[in-house]
Amino acid sequence: MYVSEWENGKRTISDRYAEILRRLLGATDAELRGGANVGGPPAADGYDELLSRIDSATSVSESMVKAFNDQTELLRTMDRQLGASGLVDQMTGHLARLEDALNFAVLPNTRRPVALALAGASTLAAWQAIDSGAVERAWRHYELAKRAARDAESPMYLAHAMAEQAYVLCEAGRPALGIELVRDAQRTLGTAGTPRLRAWLHAAEAEMCAHVPGMADDCRRALDAATASIPPGPEDRDPDMLSIFLNDAHLSRWRGNVLALLGDEEAVTSLYAALEVADPTFVRAQAGMHADLAQAHLARAEYGEASTHVRQARLLASRTGSVRQRRRVDLLSARL
Repeated sequence: MYVSEWENGKRTISDRYAEILRRLLGATDAELRGGANVGGPPAADGYDELLSRIDSATSVSESMVKAFNDQTELLRTMDRQLGASGLVDQMTGHLARLEDALNFAVLPNTRRPVALALAGASTLAAWQAIDSGAVERAWRHYELAKRAARDAESPMYLAHAMAEQAYVLCEAGRPALGIELVRDAQRTLGTAGTPRLRAWLHAAEAEMCAHVPGMADDCRRALDAATASIPPGPEDRDPDMLSIFLNDAHLSRWRGNVLALLGDEEAVTSLYAALEVADPTFVRAQAGMHADLAQAHLARAEYGEASTHVRQARLLASRTGSVRQRRRVDLLSARL
């Protein structure tokens, strides 16, 4: 009864129920209530308060920026293991504090480190929104990330935000436009980026190409470019781009995903090899791998094996509350 009254505007959502629904649906308070975020801080009014905020922003120290980045890293770890839906409130508050610090920072030497922290946090929030099915929120977060990256004068963070934003276009059924955006990100990066980031961009391009009929050759060329760019060794974090996790094992999984989209039989071999060495803390990524394997087996008309991986993918997607992965599992289940 409450749900019907909420939907028809006959009853407002109380704070107690709003907290429960935000966690359940992975929605922000503004999205849930259909209006502005209630209970937010009042707007700065008058010169005294404005100057007070400017002074506070000016005093943001290296240790405070480190605290912001540490909070982003904690949220990234929780997202990886538990999923995004239960982190909406924490992520929203974290972004608000970072954006507030940037809005009232005046000089470049104060703005740049805060802007860089905001760019990293915004891309994480955007990817969480994609996973929760909140595509408009994801788009807005990527726009914020791009603005912050430009403010920080960081082509690496800007290129990364642009390429991830292409996934919103792909999810919306415009992968060709996503390819253009990824390639524009590569041009934006130029020679400024690290080899790991360049490999990541090539792999993202390959995935976009796999969704467009007639672009299989472009897809394979991009995969080869990613393989040629990836640094050797087991290390997967890019010290200059902490949101990037990519080594040979991760790339093998990504290659398997792309080949599965193409219906290439090599996908099965690549994906099983990646599954054997997968980091168990990447729970959502494992859900994706099982979905990829289901798709690869379906391409070979191996319905028993496909069914096994669909069940495993569904279990892991439910564990992390991933709307994106559950949607994909439902499409695969319909083909069994």
